[in-house]
Amino acid sequence: MSKTTQYVSRQSDEKGIIHWSDEDNAVWRDLVTRQLEIIQGRACDEYMQGLELIDLPRDRIPQLAEVNQVLERETGWQVAEVPALINFDEFFRLLANKRFPVATFIRTREEFDYLQEPDIFHEIFGHCPLLTNPAFAHFTHTYGKLGYAASKQDRVYLARLYWFTVEFGLLRQNGDLRIYGGGILSSPGETLYALESDKPDRHEMDPVEALRTPYRIDIMQPVYYVLDSLDELFGIADMDIMALVEKAKGLGLHKPKFPPKEKMAS
Repeated sequence: MSKTTQYVSRQSDEKGIIHWSDEDNAVWRDLVTRQLEIIQGRACDEYMQGLELIDLPRDRIPQLAEVNQVLERETGWQVAEVPALINFDEFFRLLANKRFPVATFIRTREEFDYLQEPDIFHEIFGHCPLLTNPAFAHFTHTYGKLGYAASKQDRVYLARLYWFTVEFGLLRQNGDLRIYGGGILSSPGETLYALESDKPDRHEMDPVEALRTPYRIDIMQPVYYVLDSLDELFGIADMDIMALVEKAKGLGLHKPKFPPKEKMAS
């Protein structure tokens, strides 16, 4: 969260309105149109129900107040306008206060298929529909409170649990694998890869194992963890997660299932 970015978030005016360009809105339209087609039969039912509740506009980027109206009514959550990148302190503080950070920029056409920084499409389309779900909302709130109180070292472990649930989680539904992680649901390539490729390993969700599993943000994931249902997040949230972090520390990290990132020549 501390790396640099080429993107600059748009600031809302005194009425809370963000003035998006025609091209910004066109990028949103094309992203939503494409992704809605790809997630059919692949996203979990709870996500599709949340998508229906939020009723995102297809032809323009939604204003944050539109999303907030639905989230507040359903689970007491809000989205919060933030710069392109924020530090972990601010990230956890927002989640602890039931505010989901949304960077107010959208990707360019040059990075239409993938970008490392979470943009407004990733945050709103990928995550907000499930914030209408009580289990997902409760888990995210609990995670924020724990992270805000945690040490720097423990936050690194907690980040892995978030990665393998909120960002890249899978679950079983009606005998099939389905997606609930926003990092997958906002990525056309990973949506297909996560469910249909024989390359990644898919493990039953074990929080200690997830806490021990390294990941990289710039590749298709080699490992996914699978819930039996979204309600399983209630159970995980009610565990002594910090005790699980201590157990994971004692056991040590698993060997990465990916090559190390190449260093840029200086």
